[in-house]
Amino acid sequence: MIGRKLDNLYPDTPVPLDHSDPYTLLVAVMLSAQTTDKKVNEVTPALFKIADSPEKMVRLSVDEIKQIIREIGLAPTKARNLRKMAEQIIADGGAIRPDWDFLESLAGVGHKTAGVVMSQAFGIPAFPVDTHIHRLAARWGLSDGRNVIKTERDLKRVFPEESWNRRHLQMIFFGREYCPSLRHDLTACPICSWAATKKRVREEMGVG
Repeated sequence: MIGRKLDNLYPDTPVPLDHSDPYTLLVAVMLSAQTTDKKVNEVTPALFKIADSPEKMVRLSVDEIKQIIREIGLAPTKARNLRKMAEQIIADGGAIRPDWDFLESLAGVGHKTAGVVMSQAFGIPAFPVDTHIHRLAARWGLSDGRNVIKTERDLKRVFPEESWNRRHLQMIFFGREYCPSLRHDLTACPICSWAATKKRVREEMGVG
């Protein structure tokens, strides 16, 4: 039922971060931590104009990278990671490979970021869990929400593997458009209104 509703609302699931290949997607996803996709898409054109490959990125100093991405949250740390990541990719052969161990070994790349690249760049089934998905899974009773690792595992059990890549994007879009974290009326939400338990409604809204 939840899957059908999401398919009806979001039949198309475009990747929200502007990119041209797996490397630029990886960079954009790294930059998106604790920053909006909108802000990332405003900053990356200037970065990709001069550093859209690992080889070009290593020609820049950390300070030069930081200056370009200065409007992004955690810019100093992300600049160091981008420079280090480019060095690691070049040492590995220069290409982004669809390999979990390889991706998660890169500076600044965690499981969620690796999952986005596997899913959105290579079409390999993954269910990266961001704050929107974590919140919705708990509200809809699909996971107890103890941590994102368990939420990912629970969602993979709930939804068929062939739907994971579009489903995680649909949940992100739904969370942004209909299901915010604060001051959310669960009783009026297109999904929470029937999927959330009375206990959840009471906890979040003090009613029910």
